[in-house]
Amino acid sequence: MNVVVQAGLIELAVGALSGWVVMLKVAYPEVLRRAGITSPGRLLQAHIDLIVMGVILIAVGAVLPDLATWNRVVLIAGAVVNPLLFLPMAWRESASGTLGYRVVTVLSFSAMSAGTVGAAVAGLQA
Repeated sequence: MNVVVQAGLIELAVGALSGWVVMLKVAYPEVLRRAGITSPGRLLQAHIDLIVMGVILIAVGAVLPDLATWNRVVLIAGAVVNPLLFLPMAWRESASGTLGYRVVTVLSFSAMSAGTVGAAVAGLQA
């Protein structure tokens, strides 16, 4: 099986499992507070984004199984890191203001942009 599809299936599974953490927000909010979560909505954002990015990887990998290696790498990197960017903010909203966070965000969004545009170009040329 194509590595992009495999990565997408793993990300989709992690996204589905993260729904249990989101459920804690509703059913047992004190558990999240004890864990230091100050912005539980960020967990929901990560949950949804993990699922969306997983589906994107599955779709692209299924349609373009021979995608160039560079394109696979940047697409997977962007699709995995983007949803994870919500997690630091679940503990501390101000995390998004740090230089490190901003650098990772720009790199991740750049990877996702280059990966999806590269896939679109490859698909149109196929």
